[in-house]
Amino acid sequence: MGARQLRRRTLFALVTAGAGALVLPRAARAEGVRSVDVGGSPAAVAVNPVTGLGYVTDAQAGTVTAVDPRGASVADVIDIGGEPGDVAIDPEAGRIYVANPPAGTVVVLDTRTHDLVSVVGAGAGASALAVDEPAGRVYAASGTTGTLAVLDGASCTLAALVPGPKPGFAGIGVDPGRKLAYCASAATDSVEVFSIDSGKFVASVKVGRNPTDVAVHHASGTVYVANSGIHHMSIVDAATRTERKTVLLRSESSALAVHQGTNTVYTNGGQNGLTRVDGTAGTLSGELSLGVNPGDVAVDQRTRTVWVTDPLHGRVFFVRDF
Repeated sequence: MGARQLRRRTLFALVTAGAGALVLPRAARAEGVRSVDVGGSPAAVAVNPVTGLGYVTDAQAGTVTAVDPRGASVADVIDIGGEPGDVAIDPEAGRIYVANPPAGTVVVLDTRTHDLVSVVGAGAGASALAVDEPAGRVYAASGTTGTLAVLDGASCTLAALVPGPKPGFAGIGVDPGRKLAYCASAATDSVEVFSIDSGKFVASVKVGRNPTDVAVHHASGTVYVANSGIHHMSIVDAATRTERKTVLLRSESSALAVHQGTNTVYTNGGQNGLTRVDGTAGTLSGELSLGVNPGDVAVDQRTRTVWVTDPLHGRVFFVRDF
């Protein structure tokens, strides 16, 4: 486990009841690929760019594991019970947010101590999370009812619970500057656009089959959508609210993340590894085989290290300079 002592603590129990031809780049290389065994079935992952720690959820174990990439070691295992799903971090506020869909709650943890801060009701099935750091708001989209919960991060309270136009959401991304949120609706092959100012859903954009994840490049407002039912990633124009381009991939993509400084998108839509997309050009720019079928993807905005979960083998990969 490395030099840092592993701490396992039980906090509480949560459960109460237009595509073109596929142009393949050369196989990319990365300066460093490391991994750590976290056990179980690691699912969602988020990275704190301030501390460098990543947080990985395991619904079967009811835990959130803090991983230190510097020593490729487990720094902490936080047993929160329930079935933790998505995880998101607000580094400015020092908060970790963990969705627990069966209980319809979002668990709030302190990034420094990993202690419990609060548990906030977010509506039935609240599962996909996104943070609006400048506003101190957290958005939790329901995978069952299609409602969108707006949480106040400072007071850890539910500010609003907005009915959605579609039955359920699989992923969410936020554009803080334009005050928009984008919710992926897998059942209707669309992305539903939510206006933060008006508190209403204002548009629907058709994308690829079975969209499951969304990421937004904040400077340009470009929206990237992982379509898990087809071999391409959708690129949505924020101004026209249309799918302006698709990027063909080796396989279906279910998760993605964008590095804000370079507008580089990383997705699990590759052959046993990662695919890199140039967000500005909208083209496939690299592939990296990891020898596994990746799960979730996250990127450290400070170091550009890409994190990849391996649910089948209970591991987490860190990829540098890819």
